[in-house]
Amino acid sequence: MNEPIIELKDVSKSYDDNLVIDHVNLTIKKGEFVTFLGPSGCGKTTTLRMIAGFDMPTSGQILLNGKDISYLAPNKRPVNTVFQRYALFPHLNIFENIAFGLKCKKVLNTYRNDHGEEYTKREKLTKKEIREKVSRALTLVDLEGFEKRSVSTLSGGQQQRVAIARAIVNEPEILLLDEPLGALDLKMRKEMQIELKAMHKRLGITFIYVTHDQEEALTMSDTIVVMSDGVVQQIGTPTDIYNEPANTFVADFIGESNIFNGTVVGKRKVKFCGKTFDCVDDFELNEPVDVVVRPEDIDMCAPEQGILKGTVISVVFKGIHYEITVKVGKYEVVINSTESRKEGEAIGMNVSPDEIHLMKPKYTTNVFEGVITKRNTVEFADGEFECDVTALYPGSHIDEEDYLITATGERIDLTGTEVKIEVGLGDIEISDDAEAGGTTGHIISIIYKGDHYRLIVRTEESEEDFVFMTNDLWNENDFVSVIIPKEKIKLSLKNTEEKKR
Repeated sequence: MNEPIIELKDVSKSYDDNLVIDHVNLTIKKGEFVTFLGPSGCGKTTTLRMIAGFDMPTSGQILLNGKDISYLAPNKRPVNTVFQRYALFPHLNIFENIAFGLKCKKVLNTYRNDHGEEYTKREKLTKKEIREKVSRALTLVDLEGFEKRSVSTLSGGQQQRVAIARAIVNEPEILLLDEPLGALDLKMRKEMQIELKAMHKRLGITFIYVTHDQEEALTMSDTIVVMSDGVVQQIGTPTDIYNEPANTFVADFIGESNIFNGTVVGKRKVKFCGKTFDCVDDFELNEPVDVVVRPEDIDMCAPEQGILKGTVISVVFKGIHYEITVKVGKYEVVINSTESRKEGEAIGMNVSPDEIHLMKPKYTTNVFEGVITKRNTVEFADGEFECDVTALYPGSHIDEEDYLITATGERIDLTGTEVKIEVGLGDIEISDDAEAGGTTGHIISIIYKGDHYRLIVRTEESEEDFVFMTNDLWNENDFVSVIIPKEKIKLSLKNTEEKKR
């Protein structure tokens, strides 16, 4: 169980100039149920396809039992894949669907000649061997007696089991499953999650599973690999991923979270939502942190008994709990509880120290590299912005011919000068008017942080990211222009070492 079966070493994958997998390192152990989890386009299916051999890595290595298989053909790997579209043959019955691969398969048999000498011969399986293997596979997926049934008579869940039987009948070391439950309705999907986990235990082989469904990953996995933008964000058990998220993306993507900006104000003390709380994470004094509190970990009480006090502004029944949103000053706090409250009711809230999770913020400022134009503007991130170039030389000014005059009287043409640009998270605005800003892009991420949204806008050509805070609600994939006031763009000259890099 502890021996590695698959290892990805610094694996990257690009299509043309588009990097979709960025230096992934991962070890998967024999018999493990590993799930790649992330939003659409994060690279999880591409990673699975590289393990299967359908795609080859641009760089890095994929090892199977210690041997490099990075460029080995798919049919040479002890791996079978189950896809979201089951790809069953409609003109064949269930037995024939499952037996299809076995009829094409050849095995090495050993014989002795008349002189007692051993020799080997590659032969097709006998009809009896095929029948026995198909029968065993059908038993494993609870479809005994279905051999002669037509595929068209099966439910979605039964078709999915046939697809799995067809994959496991070849006795692979690894079973790859690419969103195999995506075509099922919610009730059937939940039933199949339990069945797949039980099947994994019966088979004892390695399962590598791809899904964007957090509940699916938490229900079935031994290990979850959370991915975003082709990068592994966190690897861990379902409990670790849920209780100890590595960053705000993981906290927001896995389950529900209250995420706030906070500041460490003492030894294991953090201030957020205007109040100071005891916590168990130890950070430097005055260090800014991201604070994560799960909605189910907030205890409601009488207003005078809570560290936080607020007014209920929304109550939604979710079947097994109530989702209660409370306004605390300018902040919103979400609580999941089996107890309900009334809109307009004043309540208190407490959070125990071990339910408060602190993380270093991933984003504290925006940094870019750019070039000064002949108009004394700055080009970066697929766009052009007005800026104050005199900040590069203290005491300087611009003359009538747009040359920079230094404090000592030196005249400089800044055209083509390479600079570093820094823009604060609170210094960016966006507009749905494409002509309003210096560049354009799509919103790729939105995270609510209690009293504001943290957005990421990515430009199309160079794929530069602008991270910023706003009180306005936008939608992911919105096409927007990026506006930065001239005085908010901080410029500095690139030094010689930076130019070499």
